[in-house]
Amino acid sequence: MKKTGLFFGSFNPIHVGHLILAEYFATQTELDEVWLVVTPQNPLKKKDSLLDQYLRLDLVHRAIAGNVNLRASDVEFKLDKPSYTIHTLIHLREQHPDRQFSLIMGEDNLVSLPRWKNYEQILEQFEVLVYPRVGQHPSELAGHPHVHLVQAPVVEISSSQIRNLLKNQQSIRYLVPDAIHDYLLKEGFYI
Repeated sequence: MKKTGLFFGSFNPIHVGHLILAEYFATQTELDEVWLVVTPQNPLKKKDSLLDQYLRLDLVHRAIAGNVNLRASDVEFKLDKPSYTIHTLIHLREQHPDRQFSLIMGEDNLVSLPRWKNYEQILEQFEVLVYPRVGQHPSELAGHPHVHLVQAPVVEISSSQIRNLLKNQQSIRYLVPDAIHDYLLKEGFYI
């Protein structure tokens, strides 16, 4: 079975931190590939300044163009809203019985996992690969047999930081891939 990591996110916008982590998991772990799953609306986040889902998907496609290890996924666009990770995981498992799916998340998300819909089912049925976040206190779930802490690079870049820089007409160069940088400026997104 092909081992596929699922890296969920709003990707609003995608940045080099996302890409560094996705590439790390695709090439430095037992995973064969990583899918960047664009979430239309995270039920735990506000919708303020959320770029249209198809524009965010396009940004992900542009950012990973030519990388055979990474794939953009719009699977949640076709599922009921709001998007719940457990529904997506079950749907993907049914649609792709030839793949073994694992969930990729930061330590901060592991801490909030008990607030997710059916989180116990996620932990029971799927492997969870967790990357470090600066200043994050360990989660009580870190000892769960399906939770694996991975010493991936720590990259402190956030999409909200990039949106604020754009809004204030400050440089985002090197925080996003060149193709994304030029496209965001050309289209005037987040300004």
